[in-house]
Formats: sequence, C-alpha cells, structure tokens
Amino acid sequence: MSQTHVSEKISVKLWVKAGGRCEYDGCNQPLWHDDLTMAEMNRAYIAHIVADSSDGPRGDAVLSPKLAADLSNLMLLCDTHHRLIDREQLAQHPAERLQTMKAAHESRVETLTAIQPNKKSDVLLYGANIGAHDSPIGYQKAVAAMIPERYPASPGGIILGMTNNAFRDRDAEFWRIEAENLRRLFDERVKPRLADRNIQHLSVFAVAPQPLLMLLGALLSDISPAEVYQLHREPQGWEWRDHPDGFDYEIEEPAAVTGPPALVLSLSATISNDRVTAVITGGATIWRLTVREPHNDFLKSRRQLQQFCETVRPLMNRIKARHGEGATLHVFPVVPVATAVEFGRILMPKADLPIRIYDQNRNLGGFVHALDLNAIARNGGNGDGRV
Repeated sequence: MSQTHVSEKISVKLWVKAGGRCEYDGCNQPLWHDDLTMAEMNRAYIAHIVADSSDGPRGDAVLSPKLAADLSNLMLLCDTHHRLIDREQLAQHPAERLQTMKAAHESRVETLTAIQPNKKSDVLLYGANIGAHDSPIGYQKAVAAMIPERYPASPGGIILGMTNNAFRDRDAEFWRIEAENLRRLFDERVKPRLADRNIQHLSVFAVAPQPLLMLLGALLSDISPAEVYQLHREPQGWEWRDHPDGFDYEIEEPAAVTGPPALVLSLSATISNDRVTAVITGGATIWRLTVREPHNDFLKSRRQLQQFCETVRPLMNRIKARHGEGATLHVFPVVPVATAVEFGRILMPKADLPIRIYDQNRNLGGFVHALDLNAIARNGGNGDGRV
C-alpha cells in the first residue's frame, strides 16, 4: 500500500499523459466510466513503478524516497493490472518492464492527440471474417500500417463484410450475391458520408476475390482521396516496404487486331495465351501487362502501385483507340489485392469500354466469367443478372 500522498497537480498530469486509460501493455481501458453501465466514475489507480518504500513492490533504499512522488515513476492502471503488478505477478513485472510500458503508452497518446485534421483518414475494411483472430483484416492491424502518415478518423472503421453465403466462387450465383451485397453496404455506409463530405480521406484494406476487389475500386472511383494498402506475405503485414531498384511494368501490345480485346494482367503469376483463348472462342487480341518476374509478393511499395495506375490509364486509352467504341474489354487478372482495387478506381465508366472480368478457378478448369464492370458498377444490376 502506498504511503505517499500524490498531489492533485501530479495526478492531473498523469491522467493527461495516460489519456485517462490503463497504461498496462495491451489493456488501454478507459478509466473514467464503468464499462457495463457507462456510469461516469474515477476507477483509476496511481501505481508506483519503484515503490515509495524500500520494502514495497520493486522498492529500493535509495530510489524509493527519491521517486515517491515523481511523475516519471507513476503509472495510471486499472484495478486488475494494479493488483497484477504489485501482488499476483510481482516477479514478472520488474521496474524496467513497467517503465517501457509507461513510455510506449504515453508516447502513443501524445502522438495521437497531436493529429492534424488533414492527416485523419477513415479506415475501410472489406473481406470475410473481418476482425477474427486468424483474419489478416482487422482495425488494429490497419491502424498500425497507417501511422504515422495517417491516423484513424473514427474508432472501428467502416466494415464492408462478405456474406459468407453457401455459394462458392465456382457458382454463378456467388458473384451476383456478393456483388449486390458489396454495392448495398457501400450505398449504406460509405456513399452518404462521401456525399455529405464527412469522409475526407479513406485508407482501404481489402482481401477478397479479385473481381470483387475491382468492383470495390469502381465504387470508390478516383474522385475520393484514398490510399489502398497491400497485404504482404513475407513478413505478413500491411505496412509498405522499400521501393525495389529498377522496377518497371512491361506492356506487350498485339501486332494486329484479330478479335475482341483481352487485357491480361499477369503480375502475381504468368498467364499463358491458351488460358485466354480457351475462354474467348473465335480468337482474341491479347494485350498483356506484366513484370519481369511475376510472383505473388512482388508489390512492396506505394510507388509500385502508383506506377501501375500511371501505366494502365494510357493503356486503356490505346486499347479503345485500336478496337473502337463497340468493343468489350475482357480482363484476366492475377494481381495483388491493392492492384485489383486500384484497377477499379481508375476506370472511367463514361469513357472506357465495357469491362468483363474473369476469375481463375481451378475447380472449373481455368478462367470463368465473373462480373461485367462498367457504368453498372455505380448504377445497379443489368438485365442478365450480372453486375
């Protein structure tokens, strides 16, 4: 039990530096109200890192009297963690460990309270099982990737979850159901806030089948300021890595027009021409966007994603110029998740050719038609039940 009276001035300073929350690593509970009833109360404990007496927890004959009322030696804790560090697991909580917790927590509070309005961003999460322990998509994981360039504008983020319906991606109904679900959630949770200018910037974290990611991008468009993040495999995480030296995209243009245009986005793996011609009967004119060595973890940096957008936009214009207004562009993607979203964002529904997206499905023997993506992405479904 503490023997030292901590002055109101020191107590207030500690509350401010701790943000009114428990400073124990991973707790962060608000200490100004009851979690169950939400009744306002002070349920905080001011705990000593080095006890104020030499025979107390982590006490020291020299330091205890010296640091008894020193702000640097005090932590704001909830009841559970106050008991934990002083009684239940005293040996596991040396002074050095508690000092590290205090420093990290107070540094985070200082950083977050210094946020400028133009650095705030709404977190948008899209995928299945969002927030589950084993899911790569979660609010805290997203926030960790944003900071310090951006900070969350609101707690929890905007969640656009997949339906987890009984249909699978080998079923035609899967695409209709999931596309309609995405569109409705977007119209309910994002579109009104964009219209009211309640969203100034979006940070997008999405893992889903590539046609649906492209639809998400088309719904977002490039009108709304946004940053799309990439889920990296090794090591896993959403934080951007360094830009690889000498990186560039490669475009292979057809020598002649021999059929409808097919755009092969061969970035995460190699797509052979026969996989395209097996789907488009009667021949296709194949345009290819690729990298020197396609593989599933090539996208490391923001700059690579920006280069993709800068490359695809003029490529779409060239395809339209060679094939004419009446053509439909068949898109065969094997790309990173961020690239799929950005492809949808850069589309210009009133100017681009109608887009037909295919999905690679081993159970069905190759690429299959998934979605038709053009102005319909913003205006609703079409006559054949596709998007």
